[in-house]
Amino acid sequence: MRPAHLATVLDQEFSSVAQGYHTPVMLWGPPGVGKSQIIMQVAERHQVPVIDIRLSQMEPSDLRGIPFRQDNLVDWSVPSLLPNAERHGLAGVLFLDEITSAPPTVSAAAYQLILDRRLGDYQVPDGWAIFAAGNRQGDRGVTYTMPAPLANRFSHFEVDVNLDDWAHWAYTHDMDERLIAFLRFKPEMLFDFDPAHNPVAFPSPRSWEFSHRALQKFSQHNNLLTQSLQACVGDAAGIELAAFVENLDNLPNIDDILAGKPVPMPKATDLQYAVASALISRAIKASQNSNAKETYGRILDYSGQFRHREMGIMLVSDLHRVIGQELFSVPEFAPWAQKVGEVMLYSD
Repeated sequence: MRPAHLATVLDQEFSSVAQGYHTPVMLWGPPGVGKSQIIMQVAERHQVPVIDIRLSQMEPSDLRGIPFRQDNLVDWSVPSLLPNAERHGLAGVLFLDEITSAPPTVSAAAYQLILDRRLGDYQVPDGWAIFAAGNRQGDRGVTYTMPAPLANRFSHFEVDVNLDDWAHWAYTHDMDERLIAFLRFKPEMLFDFDPAHNPVAFPSPRSWEFSHRALQKFSQHNNLLTQSLQACVGDAAGIELAAFVENLDNLPNIDDILAGKPVPMPKATDLQYAVASALISRAIKASQNSNAKETYGRILDYSGQFRHREMGIMLVSDLHRVIGQELFSVPEFAPWAQKVGEVMLYSD
């Protein structure tokens, strides 16, 4: 399932806790696709805390607690890491990460916690959702087969990689527009993981975020940029991104486009993607200004210059994702939509 749809599923699951309809959710996927981040973003949207428990690093007693003598009986102390309404709040997300890397003895300790929301005398607060994530067998990670009793305590979703969803996240998190343009130009490089080849660095949503940081640190160090990018996303992807960035010296003046001046569309496809990415970044920065609609209108006008209509549609689709319904009220939108509709209906 694509990340945008998963976000809706997890939002509904979190909201359903209060109504008593919550089902613990398990996210599956290879390393680097953003499983943990999708869950963290649910907590951000609902403004609640997350307790992130890495089960691969746990012993059974870390969950079950330590036994102690109470008169002639043995009782169990409640681990401080588990959600507590007084300490952590009435609502939140209990995130059991790396659950498929946990030894079977730890998984067994989690059974009751996941299904019954309790461990011995401990009770998970009513407002807390339970989510988990783990790698699949064959992903070159340390994984154990999930026992059937544990698997049957979750609803299961596999995380797919989706470039549109990633681009929307990247624009709204101020990722380098050059990187977004590159992945629009080379979409197959968003995720390229082959466990059979035993890669160390490889392209993934997580490692592209590392390359964004490398671009900020080493763009002024030409002798280091390529190697730093290779260290993040692998040899081939690092070389291609460095070459793409170097070619952006031929990019047209973005300020002239937004000023309404006649600016010819670059002929090179990679530069067209770079222009589109730069314009979306400018639209986000202009969204809080009084002249935002003017900026959007100039972008819509320029999008009509793309030789391939799919490029212009991609640009406007990304623009809509980041600014929302306000785009439809821009005067230039209706002529653009009519033009695109005519082209798609009547072109060969």
